[in-house]
Amino acid sequence: MIKLSQEIIEGRILKRNEDLSFFATENLDELCQAADSIRKALCGDDVDLCAIINGRSGSCSENCKFCAQSSYHHTGIEKYSFLDTDMIVADCKKHADKGVHRYSIVTAGRDLKGKDLEAACNTYKRMNEECDIDLCASHGLLSEEAFIALKESGVSMYHENIETSKRNFPNVCTTHTYEDKINGIKLAHRLGFNVCSGGIIGMGESFEDRLDMAVSLAELGVQSIPINALMPISGTAYENLECLTEDEILRTVAMFRFINPAARIRLAAGRILMENSGIRAFNAGANATITGDLLTTSGNNIDKDKEMLTQIGFKICC
Repeated sequence: MIKLSQEIIEGRILKRNEDLSFFATENLDELCQAADSIRKALCGDDVDLCAIINGRSGSCSENCKFCAQSSYHHTGIEKYSFLDTDMIVADCKKHADKGVHRYSIVTAGRDLKGKDLEAACNTYKRMNEECDIDLCASHGLLSEEAFIALKESGVSMYHENIETSKRNFPNVCTTHTYEDKINGIKLAHRLGFNVCSGGIIGMGESFEDRLDMAVSLAELGVQSIPINALMPISGTAYENLECLTEDEILRTVAMFRFINPAARIRLAAGRILMENSGIRAFNAGANATITGDLLTTSGNNIDKDKEMLTQIGFKICC
């Protein structure tokens, strides 16, 4: 692992046609140590913090098996239309004042259009003018016109998870396709957005599926890769799945660093499954996280995150 990590630091890129199955069996401590050496060499000690707000909740037309907001599930989640602009701007300011680097509105639903798209663009414009923070957006499978409207409103990054491998995707969702996701990412890139895209582990996929997801994201040139560990939610199709162990999450994080050596590997949902909010993962290649409240599960306290990350050697840059 040490030899391979040095080769990657010197420019080697792991490709799809290579046998990468060794990531599933290598000694975990050695794998994590080597992954962290790649992170230090290619990314430095800066850490990237982002926060999200659930801007439109519930009644989603898509049947993603993991999601509490899908209309196919009965989770008792609160449902509401697009939030008031003043409320979102105030929340964005709060996070900017706390030193969070990026803020995103996330909306349930296949896409965003009409009055809700107009409301979102007006909100992004206000945040761009009033808040010292970078803006991300997560609104599903958008049209080119909608992407352009977001860009003109000050959004610089777009979030579109591929969720899992191409092989496994139909097991997770059938109301849209893996190709829909890939096309959206390529369109966002073509229109000048940075892209945040990752997925969820612990949905019954194999380790080979996780490898495929990591390679696919590398091939797409994704700059920010959120790794979510499934938190089974009562009422969803995955409510009875067992949660991953911390070791399984760490192995995945380290593998993603090897395959995406210069990307932001971002811890997202599921940090609660690891001790001390995932501190070991930040020594296994991770260098970014979602902080504050998440969509439908409790997030991590911003001040505690900043304290923890500083203690282990990361720099919280403004």
